[in-house]
Amino acid sequence: MILTKAQYDEIAQCLVSVPPTRQSLRKLKQRFPRYLNGVGENGAAPVLLELANEVDYAPSLMARIILERFLQEHEETPPSKSVINSMLRDPSQIPDGVLANQVYQCIVNDCCYGPLVDCIKHAIGHEHEVLLRDLLLEKNLSFLDEDQLRAKGYDKTPDFILQVPVAVEGHIIHWIESKASFGDECSHHAYLHDQFWSYWNRFGPGLVIYWYGFIQELDCNRERGILLQACFPTDIVTLCHSVA
Repeated sequence: MILTKAQYDEIAQCLVSVPPTRQSLRKLKQRFPRYLNGVGENGAAPVLLELANEVDYAPSLMARIILERFLQEHEETPPSKSVINSMLRDPSQIPDGVLANQVYQCIVNDCCYGPLVDCIKHAIGHEHEVLLRDLLLEKNLSFLDEDQLRAKGYDKTPDFILQVPVAVEGHIIHWIESKASFGDECSHHAYLHDQFWSYWNRFGPGLVIYWYGFIQELDCNRERGILLQACFPTDIVTLCHSVA
């Protein structure tokens, strides 16, 4: 697919300006019917992927737009979010073979979004939770994990609750949360709002480990009860140490 600079600018401007609603997506599809024209010429060609790259849009998000529109046109009722997510995870469920191939190419070539990236993130996150568990066991620290806490009726919990609090750099720690990511301003503030302050309110002060580092200035809530670290702390003080 080759676009003139004017065509590219027109599409890009529309993607930026329209609100993220289904009605807007229908208008975009009517205005830029390139996908249908492209697959009509060659169904095996990565038309949808090329279109996403040309307008600088995430391939998996572009695939979602086209898939949602396809299902709206072929189903009696609007597709549910769970149905769309299931088809994105397994494109073989898509009733149209050409579209299934197009969606698959978008999913496997997207390095930032989509079910494949979500799977990789989940695997990395689980790997670091296992690492943290092993380090806690190595230090002979008694704890409850998320599954045990949910079995007790808690709905929102950190990764580990320490049954006996410890001290790290002079701060009391009741819980530890593992984050297999870099702590930037946007993500950290979202975590504070959605998770960390809730943990603090229920369980007291705690520790967050950003295994891939964080912005130093974000570690500004120590006195309020949330401590940040980039690795498992080596200077843990337990009750036994205090008694000794």
